[in-house]
Amino acid sequence: MAEAFIVAAARTAGGRRNGRLSGWHPADLAAQVLDALMARTDCDPALVEDVIMGCVGQIGEQASNIARGAVLASRLPESVPATSIDRQCGSSQQALHFAAQAVMSGSMDVVIAAGVESMSRVPIGTPMSLPAKNGMGFYVSPAMQRRYPGVQFSQFVGAEMLVRKYGLDKPALDAFALQSHQRAAAATRAGAFAAEIVPVAVRINGGSQDGQTQDELHTADEGIRFDATLEGIAGVRLLQDGGALTAASASQICDGAAALMVVNERGLKALGVAPLARVHHMTVLGQDPVIMLEAPIPATARALLKAGMRIDEIDLFEVNEAFASVPLAWLQATGADPARLNVNGGAIALGHPLGGSGAKLMTTLVHALQARGKRYGLQTMCEGGGLANVTLIERL
Repeated sequence: MAEAFIVAAARTAGGRRNGRLSGWHPADLAAQVLDALMARTDCDPALVEDVIMGCVGQIGEQASNIARGAVLASRLPESVPATSIDRQCGSSQQALHFAAQAVMSGSMDVVIAAGVESMSRVPIGTPMSLPAKNGMGFYVSPAMQRRYPGVQFSQFVGAEMLVRKYGLDKPALDAFALQSHQRAAAATRAGAFAAEIVPVAVRINGGSQDGQTQDELHTADEGIRFDATLEGIAGVRLLQDGGALTAASASQICDGAAALMVVNERGLKALGVAPLARVHHMTVLGQDPVIMLEAPIPATARALLKAGMRIDEIDLFEVNEAFASVPLAWLQATGADPARLNVNGGAIALGHPLGGSGAKLMTTLVHALQARGKRYGLQTMCEGGGLANVTLIERL
């Protein structure tokens, strides 16, 4: 079977809710990273055989196949097809898996895996809440209710369940949140994100379709608190009475897009480029949808078993910081070295643009391995419904 190689990986810097990227239509924002891949590889756009794009809020401006909209907003030709997928927060990590599987099968040679989410313009939960408010039903079916009687499926509940199950406490969660900001701030100051970030014009949403374009470029993640302190984080109110998590120890609402170009050996020859990394292994796993956010733990165990590797053979980890309890529980269960986890910070500081986060984290992982001269990286993230993807890559 053919191999799958990543030859380019790019992302926008994260934008805060109603912040510096809020004026971008999400299709146009995603088009920026698609075009960046073309420029970075000097690729003939006609060679791209598919664009697979993750997006969670597929409604409004992100409806009607946002991936195709992004292609039509980019410099890719109309002949390039595209499809949008939703595996919740893992949507664009799954896009990478589908792209890798396509080129490994030999049915395609050059595929783009991408993700986008404008959480300013399509607020979280809109695909569920808007139809429910207008009498068009809710996603939880009678059969689901019979199987899980009295359950309210909630990531907030799941995050607190992890706190209790793994014996975590608020001081540990707050300390992890501070570390995320400190690492992200240090990485930004050191220019660690410069190679992966695509500069885009600042557009503040002012009510117009395109927002108000500013005479500056957005080149740094907007959510990082460079002056974060433990005292400040500890003082944020709890998300739930009796809980341990706060908005400060949870991921930030974020606007952003990311994309990776994935090719096989024929694709490498056609493009004439050197690969950045090889996709070494891919796993996806379902688990308890009530605790919901624990799935990265058994998924990581399965991935390592199938890949014939030990956790200490992995040089860098990217585990999405949906809530601080997720990576802390993962560290405890896997025995991974905390110094190798989210070395440039995570979603608590950098933001979590839902369907864009899988490609975003992989972009950061690829570039971090390159910068540090390390070999193996592992990416995983919790996903709504009790799911998790795991991707192992090897730097080349």
